[in-house]
Amino acid sequence: MTTHPDDATIDALGKASEALEYVERARGALYEFHQLMGHADFLFGDTSELLRTAGLVPSAERIDEAVVGLNVLDGRWTFQMVEEFDDGYYRVVREMVRDLEPEPLPPARHGGA
Repeated sequence: MTTHPDDATIDALGKASEALEYVERARGALYEFHQLMGHADFLFGDTSELLRTAGLVPSAERIDEAVVGLNVLDGRWTFQMVEEFDDGYYRVVREMVRDLEPEPLPPARHGGA
């Protein structure tokens, strides 16, 4: 005989599911951050080229040396931040919430035995 989860279990599972939804949103924000920073880096590269074309070579060189390709965190590219998050916290939390989910209930039988 299969037992159904009690209200406290249902509440706990709902809370874990809600927490995972927030982690998913944070993950999306991290991916968005990665994309935004990559795009900004390309724009700074374009800025450098335009400054060079305008004859402002020292300013172009300063941007090239100080900004273009600069890691947003010391020693890390943004894709490394995303991968580290995915391989660490995100993987652990996702698996933990999946492990909390009850076994699927058998389909209800209608009618006779």
